[in-house]
Amino acid sequence: MTKDPQPKRKPENCAFVIFGVTGDLTHRLVMPSLYNLAAEHLLPEKFCVVGVARRAQSDDELRDGLMKGLKQFATRPVDDDIATRLLECVTFVEADPKDPPSFDRLREHLDTLECAQDTGGNRLFYLATPPAAFAPTARELGRTGMMKENGAWRRLVIEKPFGTDLASAKALNAELLKIMDEHQIYRIDHYLGKETVQNILVLRFANGMFEPIWNRNHIDHIQITVEEKLGVGHRGGFYDATGALRDMVPNHLFQLMSLVAMEPPARFDAHSVRSEKAEVLTSIQQPSREEALRNSVRAQYLAGRIGDEDIPDYRKTEGVKPDSTTETFVALKLMIDNWRWAGVPFYLRTGKALGHKRTEVAIKFKQAPLSMFSGTTVDRLSQNFLTIGIAPTETIELQFNAKIPGPSITIDGVEMKFRYGDYFRADPSTGYETLIYDCMIGDNILFQRADGIEAGWAAVQPFLDAWKTEGSNGIETYEAGSDGPACADELLRRDGRSWRKFS
Repeated sequence: MTKDPQPKRKPENCAFVIFGVTGDLTHRLVMPSLYNLAAEHLLPEKFCVVGVARRAQSDDELRDGLMKGLKQFATRPVDDDIATRLLECVTFVEADPKDPPSFDRLREHLDTLECAQDTGGNRLFYLATPPAAFAPTARELGRTGMMKENGAWRRLVIEKPFGTDLASAKALNAELLKIMDEHQIYRIDHYLGKETVQNILVLRFANGMFEPIWNRNHIDHIQITVEEKLGVGHRGGFYDATGALRDMVPNHLFQLMSLVAMEPPARFDAHSVRSEKAEVLTSIQQPSREEALRNSVRAQYLAGRIGDEDIPDYRKTEGVKPDSTTETFVALKLMIDNWRWAGVPFYLRTGKALGHKRTEVAIKFKQAPLSMFSGTTVDRLSQNFLTIGIAPTETIELQFNAKIPGPSITIDGVEMKFRYGDYFRADPSTGYETLIYDCMIGDNILFQRADGIEAGWAAVQPFLDAWKTEGSNGIETYEAGSDGPACADELLRRDGRSWRKFS
């Protein structure tokens, strides 16, 4: 029997401004999240949405398009009354950072709207735009004074990727911090909106059985896996300029890694939690060029079949260069230089067009000694894993050894599995609801700070530099629909380890 969660407070009245309102991100995630918040009565009492795009359209045209997108991508049945009330507060403004007067018109529109809607001047700006528009849009918001906090809060939400390397991330941080304060910037990573990811902190620090053994004395190694069945599809041009490492590791995988590896924060607040997470990333060993090449695998997928779909070679995908050296799969071995994790390897892997869709963190505990079983039939013990499943299902699974019923001592591995969906009552969600709600109430504990962003890029920069000097040398291949390149297994096998098999 589960307890109903404590009711959440409503956010303060505000205007929600979406740049890129006609784009895929808005239709697939932002608007369905706002609808789910509206259905749960978690939007402000006085609330309005201002959609911003470069191509002109009427308010009604925008509302019609958003309604169609909502019915296509909603995570739950759409109640027309709730959807209509939400969309009634939507207005449209045509604006482009390349046209400064258009941002003056946006400011005037917001001023007028806030007086009419009585939103109190609070504004949340959401950049659902390509990364190239982040800095120009922020500059215009600063020039027009729309980010100034004069008795009302002003916040800016920025999607990933935040930079393309360490230098560009530092430059973007510096640019933003000239315009606004750190507390106004919400660098969003949708992985942190997932309940299982947030629960890593609770699992570790609210259970006395785990924290005492969460260290190098008891843990052999940690595996973090993010596998996708989809290929790059129609995003070939974007992906070929990005690659698996830039797209996934400094953000998604490092967020998981930092939650698993961080020290206990002094208190559960944004400053303490984000400081400990950043410290983990700062403590990642910086490999030499030779070490970076030895401790990494990069590969591209070849043609194959996934389900009923034929996947072409990555290099034959529209928008991809025929001689591309961009990786669609990456695996890394990382070490953390601190007292808790000295000598414990962290193995990370992620890729496109693989045979499974899954995201998990697997903690492998050290093997128990076999000496007490000498003289019995026991010649091996199963591995002890604590696995946190994030997708496709949210689970926590413990694998341990038990005696098989019978007259002799025979041991086999068994599993205990907890599924969130079986125990907690929760409506399907996008994962953005918690993050958008936190933006509106000013809780930035689940958002990245500038030092964390830069520490993440600093950790992957040696691999980027080593690969750049190697060019096409060292790029492996794997068939679409497979488990990835065989050399990813060798990354662990040479250490006497193996990837956890997906059941």
